[in-house]
Amino acid sequence: MANLDKKMTSLKNVPLFKGLKDQQLRLIADRMTERNYAAGETIVKQGHGGEGFFVITTGNADAIRERSNGESIAVNSFGPMNFFGELALLDEEGVRTASIVAVEPTECLVLTRWDFLAALRQDADMAVDILQEMAKRFRLALDSL
Repeated sequence: MANLDKKMTSLKNVPLFKGLKDQQLRLIADRMTERNYAAGETIVKQGHGGEGFFVITTGNADAIRERSNGESIAVNSFGPMNFFGELALLDEEGVRTASIVAVEPTECLVLTRWDFLAALRQDADMAVDILQEMAKRFRLALDSL
């Protein structure tokens, strides 16, 4: 399978992109890069700037939040087709609220903010679809608080 086709297949399984057409998925997939992380390697670090949006294609990772008293707590786990960092796509000044650490060899597709915005500028309908899905996710998150 071609690299672009592999990326598109992965993205079709990501809820954030569920309503997109193939040509829209291609715009996103074409801008994503593959990154590999070893077990125990930090993918993103709490308190650092958001590099972008990550989709795990293979492997598993944990979200670890360090509290002000120095205690660390696992707050989430991610496996294949799970994603994190969607806020980094919209907020260039935001910082990561947790560290994400690979618990086994993990491969991710990564989309930077500037590549995401470039794709949205090419297809306004895609922008609306993605933003509506993000709004649903934020509402669900707020309802759980």
